[in-house]
Amino acid sequence: MKKGNTVFFNTSPCITSFAAVCGSKEKEGVLGKFADITLDDDMYEESTFEKAECKMLSTAISLAIQKGGYSEKDIDVLFSGDLLNQIISASFAARDFNFPFLGLYSACSTMSESLLLGAMLVNAGYVNRVVAATGSHFAAAERQYRYPLEQGTTRPPQSQWTVTGAGACVIAHEGEGIKIVNGTMGKVVDYGVTDVNNMGAAMAPACADTLIRHFRDTETTPDDYDIIISGDLGALGSRILKDLTWEKGFDISEKHVDCGEIVYNVIEDEFQGGSGAGCSAVVLSSYILTKMRAGQYKRVLFAATGALLSTVSSGQGESIPCISHAVQLEL
Repeated sequence: MKKGNTVFFNTSPCITSFAAVCGSKEKEGVLGKFADITLDDDMYEESTFEKAECKMLSTAISLAIQKGGYSEKDIDVLFSGDLLNQIISASFAARDFNFPFLGLYSACSTMSESLLLGAMLVNAGYVNRVVAATGSHFAAAERQYRYPLEQGTTRPPQSQWTVTGAGACVIAHEGEGIKIVNGTMGKVVDYGVTDVNNMGAAMAPACADTLIRHFRDTETTPDDYDIIISGDLGALGSRILKDLTWEKGFDISEKHVDCGEIVYNVIEDEFQGGSGAGCSAVVLSSYILTKMRAGQYKRVLFAATGALLSTVSSGQGESIPCISHAVQLEL
């Protein structure tokens, strides 16, 4: 059933297993207690940052399948994407597996989009089990979107730190797990932000738009959720999001937390906190779902956020269009 821009799943697809890999900096925070694998070296025994990102993603996918008691033949399709040109991390990771691959690009909102699309296929009965996954790597993202690390460029105070990590979830039509109840499809929103370092300000309006439409479509309020999680807004973007939703009559201030704020302690080094496709993927696939499985959260609204820019568009003076997809999870 569909109402507005929200799809309701009548068969309640379940997240039956999940796994996460995080980098050396990320493991110093809360993720160190929840991720399946934490790295001491962000190169992950590879020769390039990009290969390390691909290996993290492949590892998270394999672990999620194994933890669910599945084998490769039990998986019908992989939904995955990443931040690199031509989504090479996801595409190259997919060659490690003998099941179909549907590549996605929704920037840092790829995790929520893959969950939404995976749940749609499972709910419709076209497939039995899918894997939704994504990841990112700080050094690879910096080299592509901003400056090579070797250049030693000073980071501005509004910048976020791209998370090194990957997360994966298995979505199935049967078994015990965390139900995906519904999902709200995001719209592209552009408030004219052009600063490639200020991702929080660029993405917050898209997240606010999706959350407001979700509340209206589902006839819920922020108080109906144990926690409302945005993807990669960081400290500044979170404040903007709260203001934008409040202006429309929805006060999320007591329920909202951002994945970028969870990953790091937001202190001088990290500026605004975390970002990147791996940010929401790792937090969801370790911290949030573990707490749900333990019964600490029973109803969660997860809305990852993505900035749909490229190095070409930024160089040509384009503003940054953004998007956010949301899924409602219940124990």
